[in-house]
Amino acid sequence: MLKEHISPKVDKDNGRPGMTLWRIFVCGVVRLDLNIDYDRLHELVNHHDPLREMLGHAQFDEAHCHYQRLKHNVSLFTPQLLDKINWLVLESGHILLKKRRRSAAWAVRFLCG
Repeated sequence: MLKEHISPKVDKDNGRPGMTLWRIFVCGVVRLDLNIDYDRLHELVNHHDPLREMLGHAQFDEAHCHYQRLKHNVSLFTPQLLDKINWLVLESGHILLKKRRRSAAWAVRFLCG
């Protein structure tokens, strides 16, 4: 879904300039779920160690995300896109749960005769 939503002129393997699709996703989810502005997100991305680990920065990595790059890329991750992704994950979970229930029911019938 991110690939479809990001500009078609951008190399899909690299995300938008300066940020991979994974980083856009993580930052977008954090911003929307915490309902924070880009100033707060910028501070978290650059100084919050667990978030930096999720973004793929090593513990002693001095790499910092620039404010304008962060804002330009993460603004593409809209609440509507997050909602679509949430529904996709929910549907996938229901499919997996149905498969597990069928497998469990089959195992019980097989073992109990």
